[in-house]
Amino acid sequence: MRRFKKTWEGPRHPWRKDVLLAEIDLLGRYGLKNKRELWKMKTILRKIRKRARALLALSPAERAIEEEKLKKLLIKYGLIDENADVSAILSLTIEDILKRRLQTVIYNLKLANSIYHARQLIVHKKVMVGDKIVSSPSYLVKKDEEDKIKII
Repeated sequence: MRRFKKTWEGPRHPWRKDVLLAEIDLLGRYGLKNKRELWKMKTILRKIRKRARALLALSPAERAIEEEKLKKLLIKYGLIDENADVSAILSLTIEDILKRRLQTVIYNLKLANSIYHARQLIVHKKVMVGDKIVSSPSYLVKKDEEDKIKII
């Protein structure tokens, strides 16, 4: 039987005013339901940056292989350009990840009237990515899937 582990980690200090205000701003701008959704995306970003920092400690031969793997993954999701280096990976922000969510992509493609309308379309299974119906607003859209998104 598979053991599930937590996919998010909350803030170390939960009541810092500047963090609370920044989180509320992101929730409103990207139409997130609760802060746990934001924390999940922050965890994804944290893991990417951790992999990039680990690259710096590797030998040059291993580093080239691992760097190519990581860059290939991030290019596939449209987070970095083809000619980006490790510093570009380390400079990724939470907004870069949030812009790749299906909910945000649908709104930016003008397939929905608002970010909340985009979420409702997704949850009600009215959105197809390629030939699959996707019902998760937090689905990270790959660069080549962007033109395959359609409303049913």
